[in-house]
Amino acid sequence: MLRPLLAATALTSVLLGGLPASAQDADTVVATVNGEAITLGQMIAMRQGLDAHTTQGLPDTALWDLMLDQMVRQTAVAQEAEPLSKRNQAAIEIEKRAYLAGAVLEKVAGAEPTEAELKAAYDQAFGGQTEPKTEYNAAHILVKTKEEAEAIEKQLKDGGDFGKLAEEKSTDNSGPNKGDLGWFQPEQMVAPFAEAVKTLKKGEVSAPVETQFGWHVIKLIDSREVTPPSFDEVKEQLAVQVRRDKVQAAIEKRVADSKIEKTEGLAPDLLNKTDLLGE
Repeated sequence: MLRPLLAATALTSVLLGGLPASAQDADTVVATVNGEAITLGQMIAMRQGLDAHTTQGLPDTALWDLMLDQMVRQTAVAQEAEPLSKRNQAAIEIEKRAYLAGAVLEKVAGAEPTEAELKAAYDQAFGGQTEPKTEYNAAHILVKTKEEAEAIEKQLKDGGDFGKLAEEKSTDNSGPNKGDLGWFQPEQMVAPFAEAVKTLKKGEVSAPVETQFGWHVIKLIDSREVTPPSFDEVKEQLAVQVRRDKVQAAIEKRVADSKIEKTEGLAPDLLNKTDLLGE
């Protein structure tokens, strides 16, 4: 079965190669499977989707034959799904939207960031700072009331283990990590929290501190002086960030410019009604 198929694809390649360039376009049919066309445009798109490692060392004739063989097989098998079920129709629409959205955003991300954009990103990240700055590594226990925080403060003064109390009592997602918040600069935290951290010495625990999130008992694990990297040192990372920011901005703009109407009154548990897809 394979030899006739390869021979047929090779013959198609030869025949297409004999056509004048003006006669070949994206709609040129390179094969049909039960009457369904496989086009030159589809072949080119498939070729663009292959990475260099896959095609390395393959002459065009061999690559053509392999690709067309795969398309023929896929088409023949896919035809077994006709007529499309509601599930398949829905899945195809999802894949179509994802592909088209990806294609649009790929163009946005593909633009090379300018030097001005990179420098703006550097200034935003490091605030134009060139002098060393203090970073802190702290842990906290976050609770809802002042009374709870004071009770924890007393337990700690009586010899309680900070990490264990954080695991048991903290209401935020740092609890499982013994309250550790990692390294941060003061401006990354809300003002009352940052000011309290600045007053602590290594190993010290604060009195209860109130913020909009609740009441914190804070322990300073360590501090260090850091000097921002030079522009050239982080230029590549900045380019990645600029591209990400452009993609995010493009998404937000397109959504903001769109007329979006959400149907009210639909219950979330409808997601479990697989029978709506005909199952």
